[in-house]
Formats: sequence, structure tokens, C-alpha cells
Amino acid sequence: MPSNSEEAKPFKAGVTTILKFVFFLGLGILIIWLSLKDLTEMEKQEIIKAFRTANYNWVILALILGILSHLLRALRWIMFMVPMGYKPRVKTTFYAVMIGYLANLAFPRLGEVTRCGILSRYEKIPFNRSLGTVITERAIDMLFFFLLFILMIVTQLGTIRDYLDETIYPKLVEKFGAIHYSRLLYSTVGSFFALLVILFFIFRKRLQQFTLYRKIKNLVIGFCEGLKSLTQIRRPWLFILYSLLIWTLYFLMLYVCFFCFPETSHLPLGAGLSALVLGSIGIMITPGGIGLYPALIQETLRLYGIALVTGLALGWIVWVTQTLMILVVGGISLLLLTFNKRHHGTNRTD
Repeated sequence: MPSNSEEAKPFKAGVTTILKFVFFLGLGILIIWLSLKDLTEMEKQEIIKAFRTANYNWVILALILGILSHLLRALRWIMFMVPMGYKPRVKTTFYAVMIGYLANLAFPRLGEVTRCGILSRYEKIPFNRSLGTVITERAIDMLFFFLLFILMIVTQLGTIRDYLDETIYPKLVEKFGAIHYSRLLYSTVGSFFALLVILFFIFRKRLQQFTLYRKIKNLVIGFCEGLKSLTQIRRPWLFILYSLLIWTLYFLMLYVCFFCFPETSHLPLGAGLSALVLGSIGIMITPGGIGLYPALIQETLRLYGIALVTGLALGWIVWVTQTLMILVVGGISLLLLTFNKRHHGTNRTD
């Protein structure tokens, strides 16, 4: 007979999930308030005017590109399951992907469980097997994100340096004297990592007892196992092509929105890359990127000389576009799946 402590574990896990969601949702709302509280009445009116005068034809194109990227994600997900002997229908897999994104707007990471549950019910694919493919998929996307992050640093270093020289360096001189920020940055980062390494070797046995340490360790192990599983995929070049196209469409979905305003229509591809990478960080932190995503887009565009008001308006347009697409297409997918009463048996390829 299960003990009271064992019965309490699922309850505690549920409470922890809810508290995390409330915390990060509150963080997003706080960021919205902080980004708007210091705006003058004239600036608020300029933002409203920007929304009214924006060219929304580009937003429609962004929506189409976004839907296409999720369709490719569904096709790529199927490729994970083919080596296991399963081939779910494309439409069911697409519905599962979109409903998963919809669920993530409510509770982070709920989407992964939801879409695996859909395939289990409608395609008779074991839940644990499809969940394993989702973990692998996340590992691959994280790898692409890191590669894009490195590409951004390499290609946009000049722009970032110019911005630091013009805005950050004069303020640092006032506090720290004439030492250049790069030397200060390198010494600070180097000292920080050296301290981390020393503390790790001193307290490594104690660290292994902490839940956070185990989670990070399991994440690294899962990432490595996910990369190893790629060797089982048939037509690996097609898989790589799908992955490249998915992230290219993510980029284009954001970049075409630059043409909504004359002030941002001249921005180079590098600006779009920076906005994509830094904006993605906002989506990772707060639910759906609420509050933080527009703020990061605004701050990113400041590197390229775009006024605060225009950058904030563009950030909100991009965020609303992405969120609206998930709400509408995810909602339609849920309805279509609900009315689809054909429950097939295990759909095997052999």
C-alpha cells in the first residue's frame, strides 16, 4: 500500500509547476509594466499610431511562414518515429504539434506531454516512445540555437562593439576609470568561471545531492543521447534540410515584419538574426515570451539605431502575430481532432 509521502509527490509536483508558471507569468507582466511605465504620453500616442499605420500585409506573410514551419516540424517529427516502425498520419502529427504549442501557452512543457498523448490516442504510438523523440527534437533545436547564437556573435560583433562604445563605455568610465570595457568584461568573466571551477571541485560531492545539479546532468545526458539517435534516422540529409528550413522560416517570420514600418525596412539580415536569437531567449524564460519578447526585440533594435517607440511597437506586433497564430491554428487543430472519430490501430511501416 503506497505511503502518504508517495501519494503526496504528484501533488507537490503539480503545485511546483503551478508556482513556476505563476512566477514566470508574473515576471512577464512585470516586464510589460516596466517597459511602459516610463513612456511619456507622446510616446504612447506614437506607439498607437505605429500600430495603426503598420503594413499588415507583411504580418499575413509572417503567419503563412509560421504555419509552414510547424508543418515541416511535423514532417521532421515523423522521421524520428519511422525507425521505430511507426508512421503517423501527417495531419494528425501537425494537429499534435499545434495543440502542443497551444498547451505551452497555458503551462510550459505541457505541450510536449500533450502532443505525445495525442499520437498515443489517435495513432496508437506508445507514449514513452514518442516522448523520447520529443526530447531528442528539443536537443537538436537547442544545438541549432547555439549555432545561431555563435553566428550572431561572429557576424554582429562590430555592431555590438559600436553600440557599447557609444552607450555603455562612457558610463563605465565614470565608475571604473579609463579601463576599456572589454578588458573589464574578460577579467570579470574569467574570474567568475575560475571561481565556479574551484567551487565545483571543492563541493562536487555535495552538489550531486541537489535537484538542480541532477536536472542539469540529466539534460546533458539526454542531449548526448538525442544526438546519438540521429544515426537511426533514414534519409539524414532530408532531416537536416527540414531542420534548416524550420529555422530559416523562423527567421523569415520575424524578418518580414521589419517591413511593416519604413523605419525598420532598411535593416540588414544581421539585425533579423540578432532579433531571432535574443527574442528566442525571451520565449524560453516567460510563458510564450509574454512581456520579455517585445522588450528584447526593442533592445536588440536599439543596437541598429531604431528608436525605442518603433522597436517596442515592432516587438509587440511580432509577438502578437506568433501568439495569434498558435491560438487560432492550435484551436482549429483541436476542433478538427475532436471531430475526427476515426481511431486507427498501430500504424506500422512494416
